[in-house]
Amino acid sequence: MAEKTYPMTAEGKKKLEAELKELKLVKRPEVINRIKVARSFGDLSENSEYDAAKDEQSHLEDRIKQVEEMLKYADVVDADSVDPNEVSIGKTITFTEVGESDSESYTIVGSDESDPLSGKISNDSPIAKALIGHKKGETVSISTPGGKFDVVINDVKAE
Repeated sequence: MAEKTYPMTAEGKKKLEAELKELKLVKRPEVINRIKVARSFGDLSENSEYDAAKDEQSHLEDRIKQVEEMLKYADVVDADSVDPNEVSIGKTITFTEVGESDSESYTIVGSDESDPLSGKISNDSPIAKALIGHKKGETVSISTPGGKFDVVINDVKAE
C-alpha cells in the first residue's frame, strides 16, 4: 500500500523544517525543564503544574511526529514544471464568478500551509480541487458546502 503523500510548495517545506527544528531544539527542552521544576514541588497527585507540563509534552511530541511524517512523505510541487496556464499547487489563480464583476485571487498550497485570511487555500479545499488541472480562460463549476457556482479563470501565475 502506498504511503500518503503531502503535497506542498518548497516554501511550505522550508517552514515545516524550521518548525521541526524549533520544536526539537527549543520547545522540547523548555517543556522537559518545566516538568523537572514541577516535580520538585513534591506530591504529583495534586500538582497542576506537572499535569499541565505533561499535557504540553504530549501535544508537542504529537506535533513533532506529525511534522516528521509530513516531511518524510513530502511531495514538493514545482509550479514552474506545470503548463504556465494550468492551475496547480504553488500558483496564484484569479477568477470571476459567472454573472459577477469582482474577481478573487488565491494561491493554492498544501493543506498545512493553508491560510485563507492571507489568500492561501489548501489543495484539499473544494475551490482548489475544482480548479486544479484547468487552464486560464476555462469556465469551472465549483461545489462548496454553501452551494454550487461557476467561475471563469482569468489568470494563473507561478509564485
